[in-house]
Amino acid sequence: MHITQWILRAAQQHAGHEAVEHDGVVRNWRETADRVMRLGAALRHAGVSADEPVGLLGINSIEYYEALYGIPAMGAWMVPLNIRWAVPELKYSLTDSGCRTLMFDKAFIDTTARLRSEEVPVEQYLFMGPAEDCPDWAESLEKRMQQVAPLNDLVIAKDGIAGIYYTGGTTGFPKGVIQTHTALFASSISVAAELDLNEYSVGLHTAPMFHMADLASNFALTIKCAKHVFQPAFDPAGFLEVCERYGVTVTILVPAMAQLVFDHPDFAADRLRSLDWLLYGGSPMPEGLVRRIMKTLPDLKLQQAYGQTELSPVATILKAADHRIDGDKAYLLRSAGQATSVVQLSIQDENNTLLPTGEIGEVCVRGPNAMLGYLNKPDATAETIIDGWVHTGDAGYLDEQGFLFIVDRTKDMIVSGGENVYSSEVESAVSTHPDVAQVAVVGIPDDKWGEAVHAIVVPTPDAARDGDAIIAHCREMIAGYKCPKSIEFRDEALPLSGAGKVLKRELRAPFWEGRERGVN
Repeated sequence: MHITQWILRAAQQHAGHEAVEHDGVVRNWRETADRVMRLGAALRHAGVSADEPVGLLGINSIEYYEALYGIPAMGAWMVPLNIRWAVPELKYSLTDSGCRTLMFDKAFIDTTARLRSEEVPVEQYLFMGPAEDCPDWAESLEKRMQQVAPLNDLVIAKDGIAGIYYTGGTTGFPKGVIQTHTALFASSISVAAELDLNEYSVGLHTAPMFHMADLASNFALTIKCAKHVFQPAFDPAGFLEVCERYGVTVTILVPAMAQLVFDHPDFAADRLRSLDWLLYGGSPMPEGLVRRIMKTLPDLKLQQAYGQTELSPVATILKAADHRIDGDKAYLLRSAGQATSVVQLSIQDENNTLLPTGEIGEVCVRGPNAMLGYLNKPDATAETIIDGWVHTGDAGYLDEQGFLFIVDRTKDMIVSGGENVYSSEVESAVSTHPDVAQVAVVGIPDDKWGEAVHAIVVPTPDAARDGDAIIAHCREMIAGYKCPKSIEFRDEALPLSGAGKVLKRELRAPFWEGRERGVN
């Protein structure tokens, strides 16, 4: 298996159909396949070897799309770098992966120039974009591509590594997840199977393309030979404009992005009239927001994907047919869906014993989509992969039909008065109050209860900012001990990681400052 073969298949079967479009540039599948194979040849000509890591730093673009397939075409490993990282984080990941070559674009000329003064293993810098924009200390990849003939065939190795994908780094430096072509192939096929798409579909890349959340849709769209369009960096107004301009039919948003779109003053349902599918994932979608989207766009097909980088990345899917506002199946909106066709799910306790249906424990996954391990971290690998199961670090349970319900990241569990409180459940309840735009729930020290449930709320415009009313609202939905003991209102948006997840450690830190431990 080889992910670049999807490009060659699309060129073989739909050569004249549009493959990519951005900023006035339109290419069909034949042209795209030619450029992908030229990129692979250019890397080989630049001295890159098979089984060698190549760093990739850039915003969403046609060039980035080509790189995701061109790097593995010649047998090298792609190393997509988080575009929100600071120089020390980039330095760490380049050093950890051992990248001798870094591909970058115009948006990161200054950052890359700073990296050149750091002690990194990078020996050559290849610029993605028009040759005239290339700085004098780098080489133009575009020029190299025009000087070489395209590769005749793909470099294929049994169970070959496709790339190193770094985790978000929300706790210390990130870990490099080693993924094979087989793993990416298995995960992407399972996603593509659930999407009713074809060569006339139009997929928008608005989530950052370095992240596995976008890669999952990227690969699935390419499998279906759909057209790709690009928003270089997400902003809600631009998202609405791009959807209108290109007639976007499918895209993926993390919940924080979806919230910004539907809260934007220029939002109108008619502006998304072409959108057939909205995929979401990366973090739990508050039930209140899901219901709002479904009421606003009743014909839109929603699909949730749950997983993590270690699973390349999808483990479960909540299908469009399982998104229901009313009736006896409405509770499924709180579910992460059922296992994809390639994985097996289990819930295990701290002794790695399988738990029965309905009991809360750690979500564990095994299948061909699982990582080989963490680069240069055998101990972390051994702690995560046990008897073939990838231990996700998420707490959840399975119901009698195999629907997975995530109750929290284990580390985000709050222990209050001896009772376990899972913050995502509280967040879902708070989010359904009409005065709440965004919410994050954390545990804070409490002399009586050990830890108290604290909700940090970004209110809607003209909200009453009545914390007691929100708590009373929650009491109608969840047990009293789960309800927030305190509500904090703030006007600024909640801090997000590069993957669009709320950085709870930043929200918790002021409350635990000066304490020896972060639990009480």
